[in-house]
Amino acid sequence: MNEKLRPQPRPGVMKIAAYVPGKHGDSSKGKVHKLSSNETPLGASPEAIDAAAQVLAHAELYPDGSANELRRAIAEVHGLNAENILCSNGSDELLGLLAQTYLTAGDEGIFTEHGFLVYRIQILAAGGVPIVVKETNERADVDAILAAVTERTKLVFLANPNNPTGTYLPFEEVRRLHAGLPSHVVLVIDAAYAEYVRRNDYESGIELVSSAQNVVMTRTFSKIHGLAGLRIGWMYAPAGIIDAVNRVRGPFNVNAVAIAAGAAAIRDRNHVEEAVAFNEAWLPWVADELTRIGLRVTPSVGNFVLIHFTESRSAEAADAFLTERGLILRRVTGYGFPNALRMTIGSEEANRGVVEALTDFMKA
Repeated sequence: MNEKLRPQPRPGVMKIAAYVPGKHGDSSKGKVHKLSSNETPLGASPEAIDAAAQVLAHAELYPDGSANELRRAIAEVHGLNAENILCSNGSDELLGLLAQTYLTAGDEGIFTEHGFLVYRIQILAAGGVPIVVKETNERADVDAILAAVTERTKLVFLANPNNPTGTYLPFEEVRRLHAGLPSHVVLVIDAAYAEYVRRNDYESGIELVSSAQNVVMTRTFSKIHGLAGLRIGWMYAPAGIIDAVNRVRGPFNVNAVAIAAGAAAIRDRNHVEEAVAFNEAWLPWVADELTRIGLRVTPSVGNFVLIHFTESRSAEAADAFLTERGLILRRVTGYGFPNALRMTIGSEEANRGVVEALTDFMKA
């Protein structure tokens, strides 16, 4: 059939590499520990599960199009104005909405070389030009980002902490980045892993958003809150940006179950603190044990570690070795790390299992 007779996507769409999520293991071969998607081993708050069940009983009803209950809960916990909060179908949707709202054909969006792959996808989907900036020691470089800004720059995406490296920028560096940007450029601080960070020089971005007109902070319920399956994200932004994005988002972009579960989850502070404490105990243990057996681990403040392999013991071989044992980690070749794997901090059994397996792998 003549290709010209078929519907054709607009120029650029077929050049987008589709996002590939973390893989699942084959449970038919025995127990599987999925450590490829940075999901919490503690699961969701029981209060969130109860709230979801109650709403699901009335699935015939449309959700509140403004997600008021969820916005109020977020505002209450973080001490924010609910009018400056917008909720979404996962924080990925917000990245797309921001690109759709602020990029026209040929406009540039900046992100760093090991940044979240969705940034490139959303920039290209909006007809923009992705500008990739080199990092220094696997961490965002403020001077390099500022040097990449041109008159066509409209968005700068900064994952802080970053995935898959787990590194972060101290907030004085984030402030320096913002100070160096033209006022029409929107700085998007993607703080998906903010709840896990316990560093005195880190801030999630709330303070900067509150004092500027061109800064947005995005967050998610998929990680520490354990609601990845419900797809809930939120954005804290100046009124002008909220107003603009509200005009292009879908009218019922957050479902009723997600609204109820999210509101209950964020209010359950005990569950959040338990997740933080668990991660604080196991993150350094995993990093230390893997270092001890001869692997380099990028220092991380998230709920995952980036493990670098050697020339004789490759990430590809390690991935196959672990998968055979029901331990599923994440290949990160697409992020510029062809010889590394990202490991979520999982249950005690999973963490010990990976260390034991990689100890054997390194000796083989």
